[in-house]
Amino acid sequence: MVKPSKGKMLEMKKSATPKASPMQDPQFAQAVQNYETGLRAMQERKFDKAKTLFQKLVTTGPKELADRAAVHLNACNQQLGRANVSFKTAEEHYDYVVSLMNVGDYVTAREHLETLVGKHGKADYIWYGFAVLECLTGHVEESLKKLNEAIKLNPSNRFQARSDTDFNNMADDPRFTELLYPEPGAPDAWPSAGH
Repeated sequence: MVKPSKGKMLEMKKSATPKASPMQDPQFAQAVQNYETGLRAMQERKFDKAKTLFQKLVTTGPKELADRAAVHLNACNQQLGRANVSFKTAEEHYDYVVSLMNVGDYVTAREHLETLVGKHGKADYIWYGFAVLECLTGHVEESLKKLNEAIKLNPSNRFQARSDTDFNNMADDPRFTELLYPEPGAPDAWPSAGH
């Protein structure tokens, strides 16, 4: 059993000046307005304007907005970086596409692969990468066509695809097996993916 303690009762003193709520603070209100303006600019794809607003919030804004602004600032930087990307070689461009696929940006990866196919349609690795993208996005028929094109351009792609885990969701498809393990002398089963 707990014994009641004998002692003094503590009194809570009220503060002399009540603290202003965040929305009454003019600096906080301005920061919120800048944040909202930055979001609108992002929605309108005006990333330069949004970037400027978010940078200011990250450096001088209240913590609760600075953290959110940092996330949006990163998104703006990514969008602006895409617009300014230039490549010296097709291989460098393809490496960029692979990095996009690795982070799950399949839409942008597809746009770049379409550009690469248009400019460098004889490069087997581009067709192979496009086949991987099609498989990852559930376009099995297109994946098979593009993989067939990659194999026509470089038969060693057949061996690479056999152990490539990116094609796992087609592993049970008999058409995939036929493409990777053709019978000797068998004609190509798939039409060309085109250029």
